[in-house]
Amino acid sequence: MKRSAKKLYAFLPDVVMIILTVAMVPLVKEPLGVGTKAPKEAEVLFDGSRKMLDEKWVYWEGPRLKASMPIKWQIEKDPAGNGTVMNTNDPAAAGGLYGAADIVTKETFRDFRLHVEFYVSKAGGNSGVYLQNRYEIQIFDGDTTTHGLGAVINESPSPYKLYTGIGKWNAYDIQFRAARFTDGKRTEPAMVTMYLNGKKAHTNQKITQVWGGPNSGIDGGNDGGKGVTDTPGGIKLQAEGHDVFYRNIWIKPMDIKQPNTDF
Repeated sequence: MKRSAKKLYAFLPDVVMIILTVAMVPLVKEPLGVGTKAPKEAEVLFDGSRKMLDEKWVYWEGPRLKASMPIKWQIEKDPAGNGTVMNTNDPAAAGGLYGAADIVTKETFRDFRLHVEFYVSKAGGNSGVYLQNRYEIQIFDGDTTTHGLGAVINESPSPYKLYTGIGKWNAYDIQFRAARFTDGKRTEPAMVTMYLNGKKAHTNQKITQVWGGPNSGIDGGNDGGKGVTDTPGGIKLQAEGHDVFYRNIWIKPMDIKQPNTDF
């Protein structure tokens, strides 16, 4: 055996040990849950300030819009923390008139990682986070059905047991992949993985359609919500005439090649 080959074989045990050691190290997951700060590559959509609310958000001009700019959502003192938050209780949406005073980001998105923190102040508090201004992640205190809190509305069960309840901050951490199209036809549905308060609630949940009709968001009026198009959309927050607060909202645009949103 040549001397160079002997030297190579002498190193092999060490190489094998290094490979095994690396394989045994658990993957470090991204921070999740209440208080998670935006990473450097993310864009902050709401930092608690009136300035950012006015700069980055507008009323969604849906068929039921009854509000007019500037946005009437109020900036208030954080009821369970420091700083300020926004209150969804817009007068135009009194009585639960959804679609009357919802706000949406001026910027639109396809695939992304999203962080949203919300606070329900009273029993039955109702709002919602819309992905691409299409697909609702429900906020509805007291509802444990597929229309309930944490549900991908009408598509998944509610992970209600992960909700901390009235008078406490909760957090959604969401990774979303938009529907895919070929020659204008949908070939893959939208997909989402979500954590509620740092606990996994949904994994690669497919979203088949837009629910709620034309007043709910983009494509809601197309073929009963089944006519989803390849149009990017903003992040929308729903006004339902309730004191539901939001803070610490940020987004990281992504390009998720494969139909896998797990993280």
